[in-house]
Amino acid sequence: MSTPDVTVTVIVYNDAERLTRAVESVRRQTHADIEIIISDDHSTDATPAVAQRLAAQDPRVRHLRLERNSGGCSAPRNRALEIARAPYLMFLDSDDELPGDAVELLLAAHREREIDFAMGAVQRIRVDSGRRSTWMPHLVAERRTLDGIEADPRLLFEHLATSKMYARAFLDRHGLRFPEGIHYEDQLFSAQAYCLAKRFTIIPEPVYRWYVAPYAASDAASISNQRHKLANVRDRIHVQHLIDGFLAESGHESLREDKDHKFLKHDFRMYAGDLPYRDDAWLASFADLVTPYLDTLAPGAFARLPRAERVVVQLIRDRRLADARLASRGLGHGVAPRRVTTDDDGRTYWGDRIPSSAWSRRELDISDLELETRPFPSAQFRHEITEIVRGPGASVDLTIRTYDPALRLPVGPQRAALLIAPGGRRLRVDFRLSPVRPGIFEGHAHLDLAAAPLPLQGFAGIRHPLLRLEHQGLSHTGLLLAPLAFPTLTARVPHHRLTLEPEGHGPGRLQVRWEPVGTTARVLRPVIRRVARPRVKRAARLVASALK
Repeated sequence: MSTPDVTVTVIVYNDAERLTRAVESVRRQTHADIEIIISDDHSTDATPAVAQRLAAQDPRVRHLRLERNSGGCSAPRNRALEIARAPYLMFLDSDDELPGDAVELLLAAHREREIDFAMGAVQRIRVDSGRRSTWMPHLVAERRTLDGIEADPRLLFEHLATSKMYARAFLDRHGLRFPEGIHYEDQLFSAQAYCLAKRFTIIPEPVYRWYVAPYAASDAASISNQRHKLANVRDRIHVQHLIDGFLAESGHESLREDKDHKFLKHDFRMYAGDLPYRDDAWLASFADLVTPYLDTLAPGAFARLPRAERVVVQLIRDRRLADARLASRGLGHGVAPRRVTTDDDGRTYWGDRIPSSAWSRRELDISDLELETRPFPSAQFRHEITEIVRGPGASVDLTIRTYDPALRLPVGPQRAALLIAPGGRRLRVDFRLSPVRPGIFEGHAHLDLAAAPLPLQGFAGIRHPLLRLEHQGLSHTGLLLAPLAFPTLTARVPHHRLTLEPEGHGPGRLQVRWEPVGTTARVLRPVIRRVARPRVKRAARLVASALK
């Protein structure tokens, strides 16, 4: 048998349903001189039968079955490495795909100059919505060849092993293999590859399709999405210690601040967004696990975070766990705290007290947010629904509390409105917020979702009501936070089934879902989708221009 140019290893465990799609994406590559190894981590479903069928269909496909389940990605990859015949290697997970020219593009980068690995863009595809985006787009925006990771330490954020084609000689020269018996093996393997590589090339073209199911059921969620498990936290911290040890031993200690910033901005941030949904016992255990590691990080890594993220980190370190839960609901959305405190020097701190230590005062000092002086449209308020009462039909009565910690609103009642726009046209519900005490207002709004204007073809999707304040001819629109748990409300509106529910993730907004039913779902939407295709639209524009 001749030596193939590239070996692509497809790792799989109990994924018979998606394995064919993954392997077919490799078989269809524009560069055909490849070897495909299906490395089965001792599956107990129909995966072996599927793998054998695929191997029988194409002589380039080989089926490797591990004698026992390893419980991770490392062993299947390493066993495949032992038998791979090509000088260049790639890895693919069974629930993902390769774009048709991925092998050709990465191999061309290797043949252009001598490099240790080539990497390209990763296209993330949400399985719930089909939405596509590029993973870390700023890192792969242009073609470039780097002489080592020190040329751009930001690349530590791109820790996927699957977006790269490795020279076999590079891996063998350094004995570089995937660490077995741990989770988040990609992070350690990629950090080692970045540091050991003398030269690598980045191309902007997509070379990997990563299918993401962020809200999958806990028993079906990927390891990265099992953040509700404290063992998951331990695994992440364990691999960080291993990376830190490698950086010190390999003479790359200068990268420590960049790596620590990556941990805070990526790994810790993932847990921080979930804190509103964790109970007190979980929060206490989380603080016990993560705080000792936070204490080892480079001070400069904290300073590079946005202020809102620094606040959550410090509240965890100070064991102000209830406050951390409150602060995490505003991450990335400009949501104000309920209260702020000012010291004698005019510095403003998050919460109802002045922090006791100098470090805490530095991290919880939110003076730089300029809550008192920023323009009204970008001011920070906090709007919370404190009570939801079902009304007739598809209506609800909401009690809403607005926190104005910087006292930006004048004394007295405030004009406010709820806004929601399914399908383009907006429903507006005006109401009044009355002062309760300085910095706190409360009001009641009757939201009748049957009055929301829907397009002719109906609307299928989710919307979250926003709250708008108006003051001196200016308006401010902000998030409306809902109780994190309340009974789901369902109703029928014309040609739709409507569901009102808590968001269940992120900041926890009021969530409204429309599902077309009847003739709208069966007839109108399919017809209008066909008419709305780009080719039909172009033809219509040509006809219209000809008739002018």
